[in-house]
Amino acid sequence: MTKITIIGSEKSGKTTLAGKLGRKSSVSDVTMYDFAKNERVLTTIDATGYPASLKALLTALNLSDIAILCVPPEGLDPMAAECIIGLDLLGYRHGIVLLTKSDLSYPLALEELKEKLRKITKGTSLENWEYHTVSTTTFEGMEELKEMILALDEKVEAEQRKQDGLPARVVIDQSFNVTGIGCVVLGVVMQGTINAKDKMTAYPVKKDLEIRSIQMHDVDVKSAPAGARVGLALKSVQSRDIERGFIISAGEMVATDFTLECALSKLAKEFKEGDMLHLFTGLQSSPVKVMDISREGEGVESAKPGGRYLLKLSGSKEIAYSMDDRFILANLDEKQRFCAFGLSQ
Repeated sequence: MTKITIIGSEKSGKTTLAGKLGRKSSVSDVTMYDFAKNERVLTTIDATGYPASLKALLTALNLSDIAILCVPPEGLDPMAAECIIGLDLLGYRHGIVLLTKSDLSYPLALEELKEKLRKITKGTSLENWEYHTVSTTTFEGMEELKEMILALDEKVEAEQRKQDGLPARVVIDQSFNVTGIGCVVLGVVMQGTINAKDKMTAYPVKKDLEIRSIQMHDVDVKSAPAGARVGLALKSVQSRDIERGFIISAGEMVATDFTLECALSKLAKEFKEGDMLHLFTGLQSSPVKVMDISREGEGVESAKPGGRYLLKLSGSKEIAYSMDDRFILANLDEKQRFCAFGLSQ
């Protein structure tokens, strides 16, 4: 199952393109579109709550395997630039840079824009992404775009099959009650394989549960591998106990305070001890206070753009995570909000 997120410039026509990639299935701060062909299922996620909400962007990216960055002929705006920084901090592996509204420009101008974007993204996780052009009025280039997505999905699929044997983890993005069934959640199997009747735990609330049944694409299945988008009927837990971002697994770390080895974006603003930032991991988030900053074992007053620091952060909300999870730090009061990525120590 291919899961892509379509992001970028506000006037790039990205929402129109998302609608052409599938039929609208659910709407919140992220909107999902589904498309099926020849037993291949494509789910496109549009972060409709962004740029007002940075969480909407990170939710869409963390639910997806492939990102499409949309840029119109006018070039980057602050929204698309922030998307590039976010993708780089996430270390996003698979994506396409899509030059939209191609019918409103000229081939030479599109080539110049492509070269400019290549210079901007050099040294980032987008450096080796493919480029493509598409019209948002005639939709010329859409079929080729779908082929590019499916080609990338083959790489994603190969990576995911290597994760099938890992301990199972499911990230939840929706939870609700169904009459006669009880608690039902929607989410993505981030790693491992889940099976009907598996006994697991919901974190960070540490609620024990059993997977009563599994659906993929509205079809009952006995198991689901890494990468699958699933609907799970759960036993021994109520829908009110489960929130977006919760993780179902056999074991997670849970904390409110964190020590992170962080690398700051070169385009971030410096921050100091005592400043309030926002921490994101997966679909979870929490405000945190910077309690201590050190570099190479020495305490420093501030963390500066492009530097690497050990940060001690204190929050009030429990977050579930594993040692391999990547944390993102942001300052929601800045125009460009992303600050850094970090790994737990």
